[in-house]
Order: sequence, then structure tokens, then C-alpha cells
Amino acid sequence: MNIFVASLPFQLEEADIRQTFEEFGTVSSVKLILDKETGRKRGFGFVEMPEDEQGQEAIDKLNGAEFHGRAISVSKAEDKRENSGGRSFGRSDRSGSGGGFNRGEGGGGYNKGGYNKSGNSRGGNGGGRDRDSRGGNRW
Repeated sequence: MNIFVASLPFQLEEADIRQTFEEFGTVSSVKLILDKETGRKRGFGFVEMPEDEQGQEAIDKLNGAEFHGRAISVSKAEDKRENSGGRSFGRSDRSGSGGGFNRGEGGGGYNKGGYNKSGNSRGGNGGGRDRDSRGGNRW
């Protein structure tokens, strides 16, 4: 069972988390998530426990429990899913389509797309939000 753990104190190490969860059974892995830019802990992570019953017991006992001065949140991790509905919120891959801030229609282009601070679209080949011939948003 993959378990999501949030509201973790930043000073904790993976060994601390492992020790706490091993009170309920075998822990196969612990992964604390780090900020990509700073390398600092983001205050959440994942614990993998091979036995679902042991994982559920850990969730039941640890969710809301105080851990080093903070009430932690513990729940079953959601499966990774692909973004549905044709929505795209990232940069274009420079292939001439996708990217920008669109919901499956138009959008993207060679440049970043998306919005600037004044709400106007930016980017090449239409990037950002598309408007239909009536002047409204097409979403």
C-alpha cells in the first residue's frame, strides 16, 4: 500500500518516518519530497508498506496524530493519473501545438503561451487562451 504523509516537520529524516511506520509492520520504502530548486524538504512524502492491513492500521492510528509538534495527515495515496479533458497548463514543447493555458482547444505555439499579468495571451501561433468569433472564451 502506498501511503501519503503530509504536514511533516521539516527537520525529520526518512529514517524517522520509517521508524514510526515500522511500529505497524514492514516498510519497504520511504520517500520525502524535496523542492526541485532549493533541495529542501517540502513537508510531505510517501511510505510504501507491502501489507495492506498493516498500511491501513498505520493510516488509522497516525492520521491526525501529533508528530514532533505537528498534527500529521496520513492517507492512502492516490494513483497517478494522466490529465484528462485535454487540459494543458504547462509550456509548449516547441512542437507548435499544446502548451499555454488551454482546455483542449487551440493554444500553445512555439513560445511559452499562457497569460501575462494583464490577462492577455502571449506566445507564438496563438498561445494562451483562444477566443471564438463572438469575442468570448471558448471554454
